[in-house]
Amino acid sequence: MEERLQKVIAKAGIASRRKAEELINSGKVKVNGKVVTEMGVKVSDNDEIVVNGQPIRQENKVYYLLNKPRRTICSVSDEKGRDTVLSCFEGVNERIYPIGRLDYDTSGLLLMTNDGEFANLMMHPRYHLPKTYHVTVSGVITDDMARILSNGIVIDDKKTLPCDVAVLERSVNKNRTVLDITIYEGRNREIRKMMEYFHTEVTRLERIGYGFLDLGHLRQGEYRRLRMFEVKRLKEMATHERSSE
Repeated sequence: MEERLQKVIAKAGIASRRKAEELINSGKVKVNGKVVTEMGVKVSDNDEIVVNGQPIRQENKVYYLLNKPRRTICSVSDEKGRDTVLSCFEGVNERIYPIGRLDYDTSGLLLMTNDGEFANLMMHPRYHLPKTYHVTVSGVITDDMARILSNGIVIDDKKTLPCDVAVLERSVNKNRTVLDITIYEGRNREIRKMMEYFHTEVTRLERIGYGFLDLGHLRQGEYRRLRMFEVKRLKEMATHERSSE
């Protein structure tokens, strides 16, 4: 059975399909000794595929839920020598990578896998899986502000999707507000930009929910394997969100 080259690379756990396409475009993929730079090429199990000089091999698919520590990079390497999320996974042999990103100073729920198809499904902006953040800001978010925020505000010249906002703590004397925000899109630094819109500054940010998943009792730096029914349910949620648009 033949499949598209980028799909095979993703299945092998090298990268997401989108990243696989970038690797192909940049001439870093060979099929049977020849460089392939165009999309749509199909390959079979009998073809030899080399990515960045290394033959690919099929790995068992693995899925992890990590409580990402603050001051770690959501990457498999860092040119500045900073700790990456992979430092939490000593002893894991598969070539896993993060699904999406959390900022350097943001902690919380992060999914890790070597399944490129699954990663692409989770990251695609059309699928709108809910993500919940526990947010502490320097400043006061009033009920009117929270209502405006929940209806959507314009950041980077584009209105955000409606979100769920729950103010948990508000102190005028301490000039502090604590709230939970559930968003349904994955724009870059979205929560921080939302707070900047109201001239407040995020002092602590933690992702506490992803789809139906939460952190449970995991401490920062700890992880657990996702159960297969959890993986299946996440796929079903993404598929449902896509078909309902």
